[in-house]
Amino acid sequence: MKAVVAADHDVAVVRCTDYGSQTCRAALETAIGAVGGLDWVLPGMRIAVKANLVRAMKPEAAATTHPALLCELTKLLTARGASVVIGDSPGGLFNPARMSHVYDVTGLRACEKLGAELNTDCSQKTAQVPEARVAKTIDYTAWLDGVDAIIDFCKLKTHAQMGMSCAVKNMFGAVPGTMKPEYHYRYPDPADFANAIVDIFERFRPRLCLCDAVTGMEGNGPTMGTPRDFGMLLASRSGYELDLLAAELLGYEPAQIPTVEASIKRGLCPESAASLNVFGEPDDFRQDGVERLQAQSTMTQLLGDGNAISRLGNRVVKSLIDPFPKLDPTLCTGCGGCARMCPAKVITMKKGRPRIDRRHCIHCFCCQEFCPQGAMKAGRRAVARLLGGK
Repeated sequence: MKAVVAADHDVAVVRCTDYGSQTCRAALETAIGAVGGLDWVLPGMRIAVKANLVRAMKPEAAATTHPALLCELTKLLTARGASVVIGDSPGGLFNPARMSHVYDVTGLRACEKLGAELNTDCSQKTAQVPEARVAKTIDYTAWLDGVDAIIDFCKLKTHAQMGMSCAVKNMFGAVPGTMKPEYHYRYPDPADFANAIVDIFERFRPRLCLCDAVTGMEGNGPTMGTPRDFGMLLASRSGYELDLLAAELLGYEPAQIPTVEASIKRGLCPESAASLNVFGEPDDFRQDGVERLQAQSTMTQLLGDGNAISRLGNRVVKSLIDPFPKLDPTLCTGCGGCARMCPAKVITMKKGRPRIDRRHCIHCFCCQEFCPQGAMKAGRRAVARLLGGK
């Protein structure tokens, strides 16, 4: 007989130590049950599962939502009579051929065999959102319109610009891949970009948020970092509250993650994870020694309010503490992908190597995120490290 789990928790964090089907199934049932269950799923519903499929990368790279968890979620949903469509919009080209390749490499064909549809609708729409804080016009992938509910199934990773990629950041994947650099260019200030991400999340309002933190990523995330066993699965009806707890478990303060900070300021979640009603024992899941990345917008806060930066606009000091994209020439193959991806067009290829015009770099880290060799990294100067940035 299964233990009865109270369904009134804000966030659930449960042990999930491997991607075996029974382990994943048990973790999903417990976590989802603790935050309300799936009684809202009715026969005939069409449910979109927004996975993190940032690039065509194998599951063991820990950059994408693991197919084993997506398979077990598919079984739970189809058993209730729902149809399931899984998708995302990776950076770069967004077309059926590209998506087919992404599904092949990330292992999602296993979900297809269980009856899930893998999205190939690559049409796009634009929505006017006058109530948004920043992104009052949102370009998005049309497949998310033709569903009754969205489940956000993210991957827990470090992120060079936002510090952490989790549930709220995952919904930036609603923006077509070719449009993503434009959004970085449109909102070069990380605080504005974080608010734009929150605006996008608010536009789609996932019914349930799940986080694959069985094996996550530390270091040079969100694509070329190091896999790390976190051994947990998180669930919540609120992506903001899920992110708040995840940030704490990784050792971040809420203000160190721009999307979390934005959600707190907008009254979308409490100021501290201590205010959450959590199923599970968070102390059992705290991660010591995670190689974290300090988000750009939080670095100036290390000097405190009313400091010389805010009073005088001291660009010299700001340049000393902001993270920046840094090339590892031993890994660079000269493919030129960073130059093509750069939304600000400040990267040029010279003698087969990228050169960055740092005077005009907007620090979006698109070059770092999409470098296939991991040659672009988030650099930190000594001053920033002394002030607490890793």
